[in-house]
Amino acid sequence: MTDDLSAVLELREARPVFEESGLTSIPYSLRLMPGDCMLIACRDSERATRFADLCTGMAPLVSGQVLCQGLNWEALAEPRAWALRGRIGRVMQQGAWIDLFGTDLNILLQQLHHTRTPTEELIDEAIALSRRFGLPGLPTLTPGRLSVADRAKAACVRAFLGEPKLLLLEDPVELETADMMTAFLAELTAARERGCGVIWFSREPDLWRGYHAEGTQRYRLLDEGLLPMKQVV
Repeated sequence: MTDDLSAVLELREARPVFEESGLTSIPYSLRLMPGDCMLIACRDSERATRFADLCTGMAPLVSGQVLCQGLNWEALAEPRAWALRGRIGRVMQQGAWIDLFGTDLNILLQQLHHTRTPTEELIDEAIALSRRFGLPGLPTLTPGRLSVADRAKAACVRAFLGEPKLLLLEDPVELETADMMTAFLAELTAARERGCGVIWFSREPDLWRGYHAEGTQRYRLLDEGLLPMKQVV
């Protein structure tokens, strides 16, 4: 959806170490361009999380390469790698919430740590995102005290905050939170138009029905690897 020729994410025959990644140790290949969206059906939520970890350089490799914005994760010093991860928005299956802090700090923490964006500017953006996702404002209760629906919305606010270059979304919308789909797709479309590459994992691929935006690919993540799937009309 953009003219930028540099891939946002590229797996070049990347073969993870099974004992440390939990993924089948076979070569994985993909190339995600700016503005593109890869829909990955995966019934096993743990496998989806491990694959997302592979994409963020968190899984050691037997062979091959994983590149983000043209940079090889294995060649990056740790501070540089974490700075690059700061440009990735992620909705994680297990939430990755810290219940010692309010949801507001949980949402802001990554951007506060990895960017130099002024705090007030981040807060203003987070409040605006929260409202667009249907929250009354930036939630201050601890994550454990939010409803399932509000926690799902807060997870999306955290992922989209800071205009990330790559979005890794593990079941961001499920059947029980499907009422937020319109707001989610609006933000997803805006992010893609800015050149953000997206991988959207789902255990319920029927949720994609009707989503046929240009630059969208569909796959299944199985023990056998990442396999193309027929488009559902």
